[in-house]
Amino acid sequence: MTAFHVTSAGAEDIGRLSDWAEDEGWNPGRSDGQAFFPADPAGFLVGRLDGEPVASVSAVRYGTDFGFVGLYIARPPFRGQGYGIRVWRAGLEHLAGRNVGLDGVVAQQENYRRSGFSTAWRNIRYQGTPTGGVMPGGVALIDARSVGFGELARYDRRFFPAARDAFLASWITLPDRTALAAVADGRLRGLGVLRAARGPSRVGPLYASSGKVALALLMGLARTAPGEPLVIDVPEPNEAAVRLVEHLGLTPSFEAARMYTGPVPDVDLAGMYGVTSLELG
Repeated sequence: MTAFHVTSAGAEDIGRLSDWAEDEGWNPGRSDGQAFFPADPAGFLVGRLDGEPVASVSAVRYGTDFGFVGLYIARPPFRGQGYGIRVWRAGLEHLAGRNVGLDGVVAQQENYRRSGFSTAWRNIRYQGTPTGGVMPGGVALIDARSVGFGELARYDRRFFPAARDAFLASWITLPDRTALAAVADGRLRGLGVLRAARGPSRVGPLYASSGKVALALLMGLARTAPGEPLVIDVPEPNEAAVRLVEHLGLTPSFEAARMYTGPVPDVDLAGMYGVTSLELG
């Protein structure tokens, strides 16, 4: 008789989940797991069949009333046998009583609706090598790690429904990434992070007070890997963000629906030119 159990992921499981995400074509950042795990060490679940990992989900708790689901994967040989849904239910149980968000791939969106999620907007992944942009004047770019962390954390809260200090501290300081802050008139006006990935490097987040600031940040990040392609997940309702990436020659390659079980959080969508991560929000 086979035995199936859902358990919390260990540190070595986090690397395995990144490999699974790569197999799905999601192009995870090479060290994303090192930032994911501190966000909620109990929030990564693995379904094991006779001890073999066969399914996963992340169900990360933020604050007291928000959560985010990602990395929902059943390995291909084990699909259609109920293992994935059992892991999914365990993840939602971990987030019981919270407003829960996720970025759902097209093939799963109807299933998510049946679980109580409603679409808020689409995130469109744009990919390519930026071309034709001119670095705008009047915007100073500095290493984001030189900015007081409290200021960065407060700024991030404009764009995310809950505090996520442990995650953010790891996200901007891991060695395989560049984090830039935009400063104008002595004030923080934007934040952008570029990280190495299994495929093209990924940008996220990209926050900016204007299209000019977003362009400066995106070009500053791109210059750290000249001539190399990158990807950025752009909230479709931010028309200025869509115009910016299309102006730079990037083209759509993937989409996901941002969905919530409760009210759409009040975040600065107009200033969000690129989401941080489709896995953790």
